[in-house]
Amino acid sequence: MGLFKSKAERELDTIIIRLQMNMSNNYKDNAQDNLKELETALEEMRNSGNVKQAVLDKYESIIGVYKEKMKDFRHKDQKPYWH
Repeated sequence: MGLFKSKAERELDTIIIRLQMNMSNNYKDNAQDNLKELETALEEMRNSGNVKQAVLDKYESIIGVYKEKMKDFRHKDQKPYWH
């Protein structure tokens, strides 16, 4: 991560930090909400036309990684340990 980031990149990075914290604390619903928030923010930036394509591509890749990690990251998929 570079020293001189755009406002858009800092905003996306803030969402990613929240997402990572929620994942590490096993707050599955919050992490899923953060992923949706990240996708929405990126789409809004794409539509605004004020963000460089390289930045959009970078964050699209990051979203893809999180989508794969979180594919089964939901409470309903969690198996109880007491059975």
